[in-house]
Amino acid sequence: MFKNAGRVKRTIEEYFVLTVATLILVVGVYVFKFPNNFSFGGVTGIAVVLSAIMPTTPGNITFIINMALLVLGFIFLGKSFGIKTVYVSVLMSVGLSAAEKWFPMSAPLTSQPVLELIYAIVLPAASSAILFNVGASGGGTDIIAMILKKYTKLNIGGALFLVDLFIVLASCLVFDAQTGLFSLCGLLAKSLVVDNVIESINMCKYFTIICNDPEPICEFITQKLNRSATVYHAEGAYQHNDKAVILSVMKRSQAVELRNFIHENQPSAFIAITNSSEIIGKGFRGLN
Repeated sequence: MFKNAGRVKRTIEEYFVLTVATLILVVGVYVFKFPNNFSFGGVTGIAVVLSAIMPTTPGNITFIINMALLVLGFIFLGKSFGIKTVYVSVLMSVGLSAAEKWFPMSAPLTSQPVLELIYAIVLPAASSAILFNVGASGGGTDIIAMILKKYTKLNIGGALFLVDLFIVLASCLVFDAQTGLFSLCGLLAKSLVVDNVIESINMCKYFTIICNDPEPICEFITQKLNRSATVYHAEGAYQHNDKAVILSVMKRSQAVELRNFIHENQPSAFIAITNSSEIIGKGFRGLN
């Protein structure tokens, strides 16, 4: 019973995060990307270009393309097609269409295209990073990548980059050189922002502590911080004194508490703190 309750709670938390991340994506695309005709890849980039030559809005085109790609996903990927991706893709499509209906924008929000480009990059990229971190994606061209990965030996990243680059070039022809150059900057910056946000979300602190008395520190780690540690017995190279080496990994907020505790209680301890964004194991990624 309690196990099922815990599973339901985790599911609710996951879908809350998915919903918030998708709404951030909708705001970034609708408020900053669509009005400026920024076309740096993906379904929304295609929609921006097509809306300039077709009698419909980018939101409607995004909805149609996303629904078509969802159908392809179910056909070619079957059960391996994630329900989270379906949820995000549908919510984003409906959100963009609703925003066009309820909050129509006939011009950019400001007169500063560089400022708007920054938000058009950062908000969707941050949203994508959050989605990737909980095992989902925004659908769209990610579905194409999943299909290509399953049935071909193509370099998926390179293939998608070429598609995005083609969309940017098309924006130069459909709009103007300035819009095309802004879109190219967005394309080049997008992946960097996604990687940095993911790394920031997963950032942990790896402690190497050399001390004389490991017991109080280990007790603080296990009892107060609810983490674990590994203790090695070592020998100092200079005076050949017995030392204890404590290894532990924890979140950044916990790292501050541990650092302060050691500083107050064992000021002679030697501490090396290393950043790590890829910790796999119980209590971190990969295991519950």
